[in-house]
Parts: sequence; C-alpha cells; structure tokens
Amino acid sequence: MMNKFDVIVIGAGPGGYIAAIRAAQLGMNVACIDEWKTADGKPAPGGTCTNVGCIPSKALLQSSEYFEHAAKHFGEHGISLSNLKMDVGQMIGRKDAVVKQNNDGILYLFKKNKVTYFNGRGSFVKAVDGGYEIAVAGDKPETLTAKQVIVATGSNARALPGAPFDEENILSNDGALRLGAVPKKLGLIGSGVIGLEMGSVWRRLGAEVTVLEALPTFLGAVDEQIAKEAKKAFDKQGLKIELGVKVGEIKSGKKGVSVAWTNAKGEAQTLDVDKLVVSIGRVPNTTGLNAEAVGLKLGERGDVIVDDDCRTNLPGVWAVGDVVRGPMLAHKAEEEGVAVAERIAGQHGHVDFNLVPWVIYTSPEIAWVGKTEQQLKADGVKYKAGTFPFMANGRARALGDTTGMVKFLADAATDEILGVHMVGPMASELIAEACVAMAFRASSEDIARICHAHPSLSESTKEAALAVDKRTLNF
Repeated sequence: MMNKFDVIVIGAGPGGYIAAIRAAQLGMNVACIDEWKTADGKPAPGGTCTNVGCIPSKALLQSSEYFEHAAKHFGEHGISLSNLKMDVGQMIGRKDAVVKQNNDGILYLFKKNKVTYFNGRGSFVKAVDGGYEIAVAGDKPETLTAKQVIVATGSNARALPGAPFDEENILSNDGALRLGAVPKKLGLIGSGVIGLEMGSVWRRLGAEVTVLEALPTFLGAVDEQIAKEAKKAFDKQGLKIELGVKVGEIKSGKKGVSVAWTNAKGEAQTLDVDKLVVSIGRVPNTTGLNAEAVGLKLGERGDVIVDDDCRTNLPGVWAVGDVVRGPMLAHKAEEEGVAVAERIAGQHGHVDFNLVPWVIYTSPEIAWVGKTEQQLKADGVKYKAGTFPFMANGRARALGDTTGMVKFLADAATDEILGVHMVGPMASELIAEACVAMAFRASSEDIARICHAHPSLSESTKEAALAVDKRTLNF
C-alpha cells in the first residue's frame, strides 16, 4: 500500500525532527524517516547530535568535570575525600541513559504532533505525479509519496586517508564516546570542537593527551584574543597542543597506534598512544540517498546544493543542516528546519547566519557570535572593543573559576554590536544575551544601561559593554 503524505522528511536529527514537528504544527500530514537504532535494535531518532555528538559528549564532559573538581578543587571548599576513583563503566552507562531519554523524547514529540515515524533508510525512487516516491529500507520496508521532501541526512566523521576508523584504536567521535577505560596515552588529530572536548574529557580522568593540529594557529575561526586566552588555560591544564604539524604514516596494532609527524620546525617526530581520535571535520551524508534517481544536484563534497532558502534544483525538494552549506551546528540545522517548514506553508521563514552562536564546551567554555576582530580588520570596518575579565567578577570568584573574559566589538560610528566573544565559565549560556541584543541591532550602550543581577556571571557582559566606552565599574 502506498502511504501518501504532504511532507516527507529524510533524517531525524536536529534539522529533520524539528522540520517534521513544525510542518505538522502548520497542519501538514508529515512522515519522518530515520535509520538510527540502539544497540538492542530499537529506534533512536536524534541523529549524530543525540546519539554520538552533542548530547553524549556533554554528559561525559559533565561527569569528567565533576571528577576533576572532586580531585583538585573540593579541598578549597573544606570538602575532604579519600580513595576517589572513577567508574568509567558507570559514567558511560549514565551517558547512554541520557541519550535514551532524548531518543524517547523525540518519539514522544512525534506522537504528540501526529508525525508518522518510519525507522529505516530513506531514499529517492522516482518522481511521481508532481511529487516523489520514497523507499524506506528497514525491518518493515515501505513506499511513501509526497509533494514536498526535506533532506536532513546530516554528516559523517571524515577519516584520514590510509587510516580508516576501526573504532578500536583509531576512533571517530563515536568511538571516543564509548571508551571502556581511561587510556594512558591519547592522541588527537585536529584541535577543533570535537578534538578539544574529547581531549578534555579523558585528560580530566588521567589520560596524557596530545593534540596534533595542521593549522599554524590555534582555533583560527575564533577571535584571536579569545583563542590565545583559551590556549593559555589548556596549556596550564596539561593538554599538549602541537600546531603547524604534518601527519605522516599511521600504524595501528595490538599495542596501540603510532603516528609519524613533523613539527612546525620541520623536525620528524613519533607519537605512540593507546588510542587515537581523528577529528578533522565532517562530510555531508548523502550515501544511499539515491539522488541520481531524481536528478538531485550534489556538490563536490557530496553536499546537497541549495539556494539561500534551502531549495534544491528540484521543485518541492529542500535540504537542511549538515548536508548543505554553512556551519555544521545542530542549532543552525534546527533554524533551517523551522524556516523550510514555514516556507512550504507559504510563510516567510528566516535564518540569519550572522546570529548563529558557536560554542566549544571545554573548561573554560568558548562562545561567540558575529564578527571577530580579525574579520573586522580584514573588511576595513572601524570598530571599538571592550573587554572584562572574569577575575574581576564576584560570582566567578565565588565559583572558583575566574579564567577568561568577555569581549564586545561595536561599530565605531553607530555603536551597534558587531560581535561578542567570550572564554570562561558558562559562556555557552551567557552568549544568548549577545544573540538577542544583536538580533534587535542593539548598541553596546544598550547593554551597558541594562540592570544585571548581582552577583552573576552576566555582569561581565554588562561590564564588557561598558568597556567599549572605557568606563568599566569593577575593573
């Protein structure tokens, strides 16, 4: 029997499941197809983010941070502990439970919003009657049709040539999240978000961590002043980061992994580790989509080619999230999913890429939105800058975490906020105020004049805004 829908969404990651829910809210009959399964064969919607990305990594980061606090900082509070140990199995079990809660939550939301869910791999079959026939390959094969299709198939970890993932010794983000014990020596290739977060988790638990980064600068996409501050903190923690390296032959065996590499001076080096995490970026996931069956245009990277509104070259076919251009961020995918559902309904969905926040959930956390100082200089934009250190913030002192700063960049003539950058405690939460301010085209003076609770970390945002006019009150 042919199942007919108004909209079919292929993929139930952040872009896909949100698009399906929003389309259903707008009165459409919606199906969502996703192939993720749990170890015991049950549906696991949520994509990479929920299953092997954002959610499980944050669970492990929280567990490892608690352990490091107990080991190194509880004594400052008068809390004495003896025989402290980490049960890695319990930690991984808790992470899995958190993931399952999110899987189940999405299934509940589908039911609540009357989205029909199919567990299996979705692929194009052919164009039919002004729409498309979609096959679902799974335990229960199905054939669906709809006039509108949203591709939200996400991305996969990129492997190094000659060193494929075996998820035993050479790990992607998936394998790095499932280690059963703390490795004595852990190597990471790539100092991006995944590399720094996974390196932080296992370093806190006792691993000796070395990061090999090909670029000559640390976190090149981050504001340079903020990146330097973060690098100082990571160096102090014992995270060894080598920049400007060239990775050579990688050998994997029973004793671990050996990496031949050349440092920035051109000197040959060897890194021997128990486990190696490769985090050199991700590639769009269009394998098995059968795009050629309907003539869906793909780019050189395997990405689905779309315009500014996420329309593909085919009428009624859209694509969102990691599988298209733009940053590979879960919240960017969500915004595109909502916008596409609204466009299908005849509304005017909108995504402002300049207001998409970025976060690295290390300790200290790193977060930013808008332009960096180096971008403004390159563009010839005249600007004013203001910074405020967390060491001058009363709440940060009480927390015992005064690393980092907040930085504002504002137009020299109009004072409109052009970018906000921060490294320090709870930066992932503090950046939201900057996003709201920039969405309403606020000036730094607007933030400086708004009353912030005392004592709070958010006062550092106010003080950085005051610093644009060189009138901080607490530093």
